[in-house]
Amino acid sequence: MTAHAPGLSVLVHRPGEQPRRWTTGLANLETSTPIKVDTAFVVGSTAKQITAHLVLEAARSGGLCLDQAVADLVPTLRVPGVTIAELITHQSGIRDTESLLPLAGLRDLDHYTADDLLTLAARQQHRAVPQGQFLYSSTNFLLLTRILETVHGASLDDLARERVFTPLGMHNSRFKDDPRDVIPNAANAYRPTTSGWQHTAQPAMLPGAGSLSTTPDDLDRWLAHLHQRWIADGGHLPFERAVPYRPSDHPPFLYGAGLYADTRTGHRAVFHAGHEHGFSAAAHLTATGARVVCLSNHAQLDAARIAAPIVASIDSANSDLLGAQLVATRGEAEEVPASEPVADSEHIKIGAFTCEDVPGTLRLTRSSNGLHLWRKGTGDRLAQTGSLTYTGPGYTITLDTQETVTCFRLDLQRAPGLLYRQHRG
Repeated sequence: MTAHAPGLSVLVHRPGEQPRRWTTGLANLETSTPIKVDTAFVVGSTAKQITAHLVLEAARSGGLCLDQAVADLVPTLRVPGVTIAELITHQSGIRDTESLLPLAGLRDLDHYTADDLLTLAARQQHRAVPQGQFLYSSTNFLLLTRILETVHGASLDDLARERVFTPLGMHNSRFKDDPRDVIPNAANAYRPTTSGWQHTAQPAMLPGAGSLSTTPDDLDRWLAHLHQRWIADGGHLPFERAVPYRPSDHPPFLYGAGLYADTRTGHRAVFHAGHEHGFSAAAHLTATGARVVCLSNHAQLDAARIAAPIVASIDSANSDLLGAQLVATRGEAEEVPASEPVADSEHIKIGAFTCEDVPGTLRLTRSSNGLHLWRKGTGDRLAQTGSLTYTGPGYTITLDTQETVTCFRLDLQRAPGLLYRQHRG
């Protein structure tokens, strides 16, 4: 990482001590503006805990009931029996609709809105996983945002500002209702390419839990408030009295109201990480009250990976916390393999396939290089991993047969169980 690259902002706050802050890199490459302690970053899913808090406050005041059917407040939802509590804990079985966008034919620079994602959610008629099973889906919190707006008649940003940000002194925090809004002291996010740096911003930043811009100091204030609640609840995990913590997608960690939890003896902590349009964030709170916040605007510097060695040693009085952080940042950035491009020529057509849960058509072809999946002219060469199973970038498909394919199941990590049948039109 060089001085002319995007970078990081890190805060480490031990109980009874002043917070230690460290920044490196540029918030804006075009103007050579350095990252400062008051630079605001988009923190993605790290903000789910604040949205969950607002929902639980609405339940406490009688504005809604956690056991209430979501369809009572969002009538377009057709998955039966889903409750508000199941949205909070990712047990609704509703697929993550942002994961479905490429299948629907949208590309990175296509514009879409929250209503577009809710329309995709409305196509789903059944839970993608059995009731009570964890399936992480940001659509759950998009629905919670819509519920809060319905119950209060106000935007998520207005609610958060009135009930969280202003009372806690989080004056550099804001949920972005409109992608055209200007956020003071905001960082841009970038990724390296062979020809130089490139913006990672996309045409849509959706209103809702993932649109929070904030600073390490503001998140430190929120985590301090969360620790006070933790103590007041007699040692129960934050929000645990309202919503039980249950097994998550990252064993042995549990998941509750917008928070993962480590309940192992000597490791008790709650945390969340977030990734949004090239930004990454991590916020950790231990049972002792120690806090670690790491925010990044470098697409290949994962804040959660950088925070991990600091969190592991924060309760050790003799550890060099920032030294551990520096070691972490010197590691190689994680590389995400790109889909291998293929040309739509000399292919044997297998058929076109549609799914009732996702608009658009997918095509399967065979060539001398194997099996290929196509959507709107974009093709992925699939790697065979079983007799009927193939993998592409971020998904797996399972054919019904190798001879004459009439259907296949497509599984994404956050949107499993999509059944595609051959389209005869």
